[in-house]
Amino acid sequence: MEWALYEPEVGYYEQGSPIGPDYLTSPHLAADFAQLLAVQIHQFWQILGSPTGFSVIEMGAGSGQLAWDWLTYVQTNYPPFWQALDYRILERSATLQRLQQERLAAFADKVGWWDGAEQDGIPDQSVTGCFFSNELVDAFPVHRVQVQGGALREIYVEVGESGFQEVVGELSTPALRQYFVRLGIPIESYPEGYQTEVNLKALDWLEWLARKLRRGYVLTLDYGHTADRYYSPHRSQGTLLAYRQHSTYADPYVQVGSQDLTAHVDFTTLQQVGEILGLQTLGWTRQSSFLVCLGLTERLAALSQATDTVDISQVLQRRQALHALLDPIGLGGFGVLVQAKGLTDLERTHPLQGFCEPERTR
Repeated sequence: MEWALYEPEVGYYEQGSPIGPDYLTSPHLAADFAQLLAVQIHQFWQILGSPTGFSVIEMGAGSGQLAWDWLTYVQTNYPPFWQALDYRILERSATLQRLQQERLAAFADKVGWWDGAEQDGIPDQSVTGCFFSNELVDAFPVHRVQVQGGALREIYVEVGESGFQEVVGELSTPALRQYFVRLGIPIESYPEGYQTEVNLKALDWLEWLARKLRRGYVLTLDYGHTADRYYSPHRSQGTLLAYRQHSTYADPYVQVGSQDLTAHVDFTTLQQVGEILGLQTLGWTRQSSFLVCLGLTERLAALSQATDTVDISQVLQRRQALHALLDPIGLGGFGVLVQAKGLTDLERTHPLQGFCEPERTR
């Protein structure tokens, strides 16, 4: 999966932006998505006392569309925040980084890039601000495991006469079994043949964030489940899927390097491991609720007041896009997690604008 997605020149993300030809993400439906994220991150800055230096680090920026809309909105609507802002993009794909730099050329004096090789050069405990990502963790390479004879085994890939084929063997690391022990999930008692995924890369990513962040927030938006739903005995084939030309495929070996590979995110583990590393959970909700709390409903209502001088086709297109962001079985069902480090008790308990529904916060 690592090779299929990221190998230079032949990996899926190294062959240009997949957004559009193969799938659409929230930022590409409407600029409102990035603008509402800006509303929340602006509040983060205010809660911390409006420091004169505030880093916003987007991890995995895709085509750069989200960054363009976000920066345009902040520059226009929050001048003091704009003056304090240092916007950085952490992007491991050289191809996507070039695409982002072309798109964001107008913001060259405000935006900088870190690639995968440079990220460990960032001093520990050096960042005051916010790390955020949209559909990043689902693209981390995962381990696949299977229950066999009452034991947890790992699924490997080898090349046979007919091409790629799967074989089952011993676990490559005890961390795979420990993952389920920490969650309290008795996976080895699950039915014979049960398959699922384990995203150990996400744990490394959290550890990196906790080391680099001195004071501020981690905002994660992605599709996924809590662990009890993700690792339910009824979800017996896991969540790994391939995406190509707006269709999904269960076979990850058909168009290797020409299709996206993703697995859902285990948000319970992000919270549990984050807490161990010093990243306190401030809020967890679904994207539909998050965007409504930030003002999406008011934006929809304003569209109904459109005058005769407005292109009605554009109004209808934007209305459709905003409804797609709220769709509970689509983008609206994505998870939104806010974690923080280095905050005072008063800052930590300050109500977050995107989490206005009390039953959704913890």
